[in-house]
Amino acid sequence: MMNNMRARPAYFAAMMMCLWSQGAAAEENAAAALAILENHCIRCHHEESRKGKLSLATRADLLKGGRNGAAITVGNPDASRLIKLVTPEEAGVPPDMPEEGQPLTAAQRQTLRQWIKEGATWPEGLVLKEKPKADHTWWSLQPVKAVDPPTPAGLPPKWEKNPIDRFVFARLTERSLLPSPEADRRTLVRRLYFDLLGLPPTPKEVDAFVNDDAPDAYEKLVDQLLASPHLGERWARHWLDIAHYADTHGFERDMRRDHAWRYRDYVIESFNSDKPYDRFLQEQIAGDVIDPTNPDAIIATGFLAAGPFDFVGQVETQSGALRAQARADDLDDMVTTVISAAMGLTVNCARCHDHKIDPIPQKDYYALWAVFSGVKRGDRKVPAAGDGIAKEIAETKKQQAQVLAELGTLEGKGLDLADIIGGGNGSGTGVKTQGIDPRTGKPTRGLVGYLDGVKVNAFVPSAVEFVDGIVIPGPKAVVPISSTGLTLEDLPATGGKTWDYVQLGPVHSQRSTELSGINYNSDGHSLLGLHANKIITFDLDAIRAKHPEYRRRATFRAVAGYGGREASAHALCGVYLDGKPQLKLTRVDQDTPGIPIDIDLDPKARFLTLVALDGGNDISHDQVFFGDPRLVPDAPDAQTPEQLARIKSLREEQDRLQKRLVELGPMPAEGQVYAVVSGRPEPVHVLQRGDPALPLDAVAPAALSCIQTLDTSLAKLEDPEGKRRLALAKWITDPANPLTSRVIVNRLWYYHFGQGIVSTPSDFGFAGGRPSHPELLDWLAGELGRRKGSLKAMHRLIVTSQTYRQSSMSNSAAASVDADNRLLWRMNPHRLEVEAVRDAVLTVSGSLNTKMGGPGYEDFKYRQEYAPVYTFFAPDRPELWRRTIYRFVVRTTPNTFLTALDCPDPSVLTPTRNRTTTALQSLALLNNRFMMDQARLFAQRLEREAKGDERIDMAFRLAFSRGPTEVEKKLALELVQEQSLFQFCRMLLNANEFVYVD
Repeated sequence: MMNNMRARPAYFAAMMMCLWSQGAAAEENAAAALAILENHCIRCHHEESRKGKLSLATRADLLKGGRNGAAITVGNPDASRLIKLVTPEEAGVPPDMPEEGQPLTAAQRQTLRQWIKEGATWPEGLVLKEKPKADHTWWSLQPVKAVDPPTPAGLPPKWEKNPIDRFVFARLTERSLLPSPEADRRTLVRRLYFDLLGLPPTPKEVDAFVNDDAPDAYEKLVDQLLASPHLGERWARHWLDIAHYADTHGFERDMRRDHAWRYRDYVIESFNSDKPYDRFLQEQIAGDVIDPTNPDAIIATGFLAAGPFDFVGQVETQSGALRAQARADDLDDMVTTVISAAMGLTVNCARCHDHKIDPIPQKDYYALWAVFSGVKRGDRKVPAAGDGIAKEIAETKKQQAQVLAELGTLEGKGLDLADIIGGGNGSGTGVKTQGIDPRTGKPTRGLVGYLDGVKVNAFVPSAVEFVDGIVIPGPKAVVPISSTGLTLEDLPATGGKTWDYVQLGPVHSQRSTELSGINYNSDGHSLLGLHANKIITFDLDAIRAKHPEYRRRATFRAVAGYGGREASAHALCGVYLDGKPQLKLTRVDQDTPGIPIDIDLDPKARFLTLVALDGGNDISHDQVFFGDPRLVPDAPDAQTPEQLARIKSLREEQDRLQKRLVELGPMPAEGQVYAVVSGRPEPVHVLQRGDPALPLDAVAPAALSCIQTLDTSLAKLEDPEGKRRLALAKWITDPANPLTSRVIVNRLWYYHFGQGIVSTPSDFGFAGGRPSHPELLDWLAGELGRRKGSLKAMHRLIVTSQTYRQSSMSNSAAASVDADNRLLWRMNPHRLEVEAVRDAVLTVSGSLNTKMGGPGYEDFKYRQEYAPVYTFFAPDRPELWRRTIYRFVVRTTPNTFLTALDCPDPSVLTPTRNRTTTALQSLALLNNRFMMDQARLFAQRLEREAKGDERIDMAFRLAFSRGPTEVEKKLALELVQEQSLFQFCRMLLNANEFVYVD
């Protein structure tokens, strides 16, 4: 009858109807008996648990029983084991069951006895399931209430204006508490700067606020900070924690994501531009569907791809079971990220069974999987701004390439082999990063890094015109290099591994594209990327068949060289003609200048072979490349008048096209972003115990049924995946969704006060915290809507409140009533997160690089092996002194300095930061190389900008936003005299006052 126990009243009504014919008494007793089993027994004895090998989920289970036989004997309660287990053997001794909770009452035992006696009636198809601890009536699932701010008795005049203060004061007076006095101005300005910008104020900025007598001085400062571009950098860090953003995949193949940074920049700009919060969420879930020509909307979907990605499990493994499990984990990550970030529910708990705490059945969880079942992660093109201009430029360049191709043929300028690799005609029509997969010989696109599944010493024919094929040489053997069986026997053994495709343009992670002062990746040049270990052979006969001018003698010209990252690495390159060496295998490294190649091609020779080997270092950074690789025919025979006229016409056309390109200007910027890649949705089934090998019922895309103010249906099975995501985005941001607005205003509150109104920002369910100020939470949620989703307006509302402006001084009497300060009788002092600590150090030392946006700085050496190796070093130059949000974040190799100060693991969602206090943190702040270097720079700044004792005053004002006391100044001068100004600066940067905000 019913497999789903979501609606309890409907379930029992259905059961009562089935039992109607047996009379009202029997009907009522059967319903009560089943309710007893469900409420007291099923938590341990259900289909998945079967404690004692016994399930009570169905009538068949009861009759089958467990290790001791049937649980009931129909018609005979005295012979039923179930009755014996729930009945005490003697007075005062508890029965064996239930193990948890109170024993059954005598009335409940009698109900079970009567039910068994009357035949243990059970509705057909009914499966009992454990009830969650909360149902759809849970507080956070109810509509947001329209609340008027209270006017409590005794409200101080300053607390009347801001509604927040009225709510807070009312709760304080309920417990006979009073708020703390307002903090002094130096404390307030430092608090505001760190909260809103994540940076300390300069002494000049502190003085300007302290000495501003205007009645609205504080409000003006707030508005100034809200308009700062540093606001986005500060608050984007909080959101990226929730999105668990990083610049690498994680797992065993922690590969780089060189284009992920665009999503990070999108978040920063969204906060700076005060993008309405509903739009912000919608773009991150379905921006590419909402506005497919808008670069920002596409970049926004990096949110769905921000988490870890099992490259081995989803791409490299040959095991179907492992691939299915990795894909299941991937979908779980997307669903969990979206629902946790936007709605604060632990929906992933329903992956293996119905949620045991919140009213989220397993079917709902997998219906959310169906929303994302067509989504994969990967690099995708970001359209250029100015789309019309971009199209005209592209079309003009295409026409120009055709003209140049014909001119090249008539004038004998030759064919570009790199362009051919990129799918071109040899005259500039190829596409950079297009190339050939050496495993299949087929054209492909993009940069992939390490290639798995290769077969060494096996010639792979190519589907690309004029390319005979490719081979990956391995251990020493006879290596075939052509489709006709031509071989090389003198090659040294290699590691049998290879990296990336054969490319038009540089391969993945190539450090340099320059040889002897020429950048072969620039306009007017071409580059054939051939990372070791690869051998590629061109079919000269195929070229001659299409281009008769090459039937005469021709020449192969190029410049060969090394583009790898590691100075200690090297590679070998060579050129062969019909298997005979023309450029013998030559060692190339970072110090090798370009090797000019000028080889005569005999008209009878058929195969031109280019070789790149690892040089015995197992591929490492062996990015061999050939610059401007061209086949050039000998001077053509005397040209006819018709040919000369055609050449003149083509040159005029080329001049016209070039003039038009100059008029159009540069191509609008375009790039790539690591984000969602849309595909065909896969079928989704509920999985028994979450196991992909045990599919149950199929599900269609749907939302959570516990939100009863909204329709749960989202899309049909035949709908494309983009439509599914868009429907979910609109459902989440629907004004009738009670969770979305509550969750974000609570997050803002948490970051400003150090604790949320709900103490668990990503769990508004039964296991989460209860709101300390429920009416205030609903008023703030409603206010977000009234202010059209403006987060800046909410920031302003919060930080201009008297609640926020309170002193953080403790009060023993208040602490005895509310030790955790949940009622906010004072401001909570808190330690800065590690990013703010690092940024503050750079600011105080005068070395902060304020460059915004773009690829992240890399404070590590990168070495590509099977799994990339990231070796961190001390950031010792200005390009590494940017704000910490611009760090290239590696998942599997954390920065030990940042980790010591509680930098979170980017592989997990982090709604709240840990704030531990350990000896290791003090040692890191005192002795880490970065801190030592910055302390020296701090000292040098003081030497430059101040003299004598003024250096002490300036140091305190920079580090603590205040001057020193007389005692502090005396001790500081003694320290400087006995040791050094450097040691004094080192102590300031290690002080509690530096890393804490009051």
